Amino acid sequence: MFPNSSNLGRPPFPPKYQQQSTFFTKLPLNIPPSLLSHQPVIVPPIHFRTAVLSRGLLSGNIEATPAVTPVVTLQPVTYRSVSPVSTSDALTSFQGRKRQSQQSIPDDAKRQRIHSHDSDTTVVNQAVPLPEERRRSFPSPISIQSPVLHAHGSPALIGCVPPLQDNLFPDPAGTRLPVAKDELSQQILELFQVCRQQASDLDRKELCRTELQREIQLIFPQSRLFLVGSSLNGFGTRTSDGDLCLVVKEEPVNQKTEARRILSLVQKLFSTKLSSYIERPQLIRAKVPIVKFRDKVSNVDFDLNVNNVIGIRNTFLLRTYAFIENRVRPLVLVVKKWASFREINDASRGTLNSYSLVLMVLHYLQTLPEPILPSLQKNYPECFDPAMQLHLVHQAPRTIPPYISKNGSSLGDLLIGFFKYYATEFDWSHQMISVREAKAIARPDGIEWRNKFICVEEPFDGTNTARAVHEKQKFDMIRVEFAQAWRLLRDKKDLNCILPLKAAKQKR
Repeated sequence: MFPNSSNLGRPPFPPKYQQQSTFFTKLPLNIPPSLLSHQPVIVPPIHFRTAVLSRGLLSGNIEATPAVTPVVTLQPVTYRSVSPVSTSDALTSFQGRKRQSQQSIPDDAKRQRIHSHDSDTTVVNQAVPLPEERRRSFPSPISIQSPVLHAHGSPALIGCVPPLQDNLFPDPAGTRLPVAKDELSQQILELFQVCRQQASDLDRKELCRTELQREIQLIFPQSRLFLVGSSLNGFGTRTSDGDLCLVVKEEPVNQKTEARRILSLVQKLFSTKLSSYIERPQLIRAKVPIVKFRDKVSNVDFDLNVNNVIGIRNTFLLRTYAFIENRVRPLVLVVKKWASFREINDASRGTLNSYSLVLMVLHYLQTLPEPILPSLQKNYPECFDPAMQLHLVHQAPRTIPPYISKNGSSLGDLLIGFFKYYATEFDWSHQMISVREAKAIARPDGIEWRNKFICVEEPFDGTNTARAVHEKQKFDMIRVEFAQAWRLLRDKKDLNCILPLKAAKQKR
């Protein structure tokens, strides 16, 4: 999750009273390195060109690899407390790293295979060599005296949320999948096991994040690039896009002006210097502007925003919900697959985004007569403090114990109940979905909520995550889909009647 480099786990911002930042040279002694990354992997100092060359050697298609790495000409940038970096300095640093990588990585390392830890299938990542001896967390834990290190692995310490390490997938002990005793529940479990994100999928995204951070830091030296969203929150699938948050400073960034200027530079970097490895970089001028692009090395589509730090915080709130009860992730995955198949899971077309769908499932599980989920923000406010420093956000929830519910409903019954709740019980006109409060609450009388068809509260900043549904026609279509899914599942108890399983498994 957090940048997997020598700077891993340290705050991305210099203190205001310091002229020169020492945050990247001092490690907080109370934070064990094993907790600071989704996996103990440090990519050796390589460059995208080395990665693509490696793939070319393995595939025999060497001619397709460009011989010269394109270089973008950028004007010196001064960004408040960030010191300016000249184009020549950036180029020297870039070329020096390239020579180092070519000298330090043996040829046989370029044929290194990455094995999936949750499948019998060996996944070959021909793009980026990872010599086994280089795969580790940043500074050796031997030099860091922390009681947490000595207690590593203790269930009392770790709680329900697994550490961000290689063993994240498959499920660690304590987060086993529920037992399916009926056909519908079995179908849900099978679809989840086939489609959920694998360790190898996360590896590919992390490798891209690591390389992009190195390049972006030549322009913004104090910046950090975070992998967020479904890739880390436990609700990702094998085909999930990657979401990246570029944090450039501790203060909020004006999304209409500053963020767009920064993203314009990033887009220029991608379309020139990194054009051999990044394709279709496009600046989208939304409320939170992003650069959309595809990484040719990992074959993953990415969305990159600037300083949208709420995304970092809610990633770990959702991650805790995902692992606190073993029925949550299968239900969310099936709902997302169903919504995508029924074409109501696309905010750019006026329907629901995936984040809103996840919150809707969590809200439903919180509002059952015998709840399956609590309000984590109410029960553990210290773990989800919106003012908490970013480098601590990922570790606080690991002390939360599993939630023991008296509700023994099967996955099948819960899925039917989910559709029934939104088809017949929830008051769309007057109520707002609030995971923070663990209940439906009256809509606030503000412009954010006025004349909106669907209101889903963002747990940290209180905005409406479903604001994209602004046409009555699209809202009516969504309600019809919920009602139809409820009736079909209630009568037939077969997931195929609302979601063709064979097609869903092939798409993954």
